[in-house]
Amino acid sequence: MSAVDRASAGDRLAGIGDAALGLVDRCGRFALLAGATVRAARRRRFPWRECVRQLASIGVGSASIVLLTALFTGMVMALQTGIALERFGAKLYVGGVVGLALARELGPILTALMVGGRVGAGISAEIGAMQVTEQVDAIRSLGADPVQKLVLPRVVAATLALPLLTAMANVLGIIGGMLIALSQFGITANFYMENVVWAVTLQDVLSGLAKTFAFGWIIAMVGCFMGFETTGGTVGVGRATTTAVVVASITVLVADFFLTKLLLAL
Repeated sequence: MSAVDRASAGDRLAGIGDAALGLVDRCGRFALLAGATVRAARRRRFPWRECVRQLASIGVGSASIVLLTALFTGMVMALQTGIALERFGAKLYVGGVVGLALARELGPILTALMVGGRVGAGISAEIGAMQVTEQVDAIRSLGADPVQKLVLPRVVAATLALPLLTAMANVLGIIGGMLIALSQFGITANFYMENVVWAVTLQDVLSGLAKTFAFGWIIAMVGCFMGFETTGGTVGVGRATTTAVVVASITVLVADFFLTKLLLAL
């Protein structure tokens, strides 16, 4: 190996090392922010009013896109499942398959991804704009805690909104599947719903909803963290917003796997 090749290999290794150290550093700062959020929740004067305002913004504001996604997901699931089961003479059981898939997996994960794209970007852009215009520093100079004023309400609101949105998405997804079962396969509404009730147990519903608390926390925390990390003016705000959506989506998918394994083991 020539000296030039050795130098090039050394540069690549140095770049990998710098990237790894940067990732560890960011994870450490994220953990510090999460710990500060927990400490802020235990202080006096809990920001209930701001939590309610954020809950309305996150929950009501995201309801339309979540419910529309759930409706067409249920319809597509029923159509694809019905065609597949029809080959084996089992199309009557399409309701159970659609209900079980929505309750355990599709409802929670699609709701989290839709809310993550909308809310994660919004939180990151809002706090990022405050960061680059020094409004966060102004909050500190007034003796207030930016974590308690900005992070805590958004984390609480997202953590509570995700289960509610998921429950509504499950219902509307099942209704969408029923519409396809009625029009495409001639299955009556009563038989479809009886099949859903027979296949989907309370444990299935609760296991799906339990994961959404973690998803809501991840989305809000990632959005807030990327907002506080914003530098570089308006260009930095756009970059932080894009990064927040990507990181939140990937983290939700990874967390979904481990949470599913954990819940199945219980």
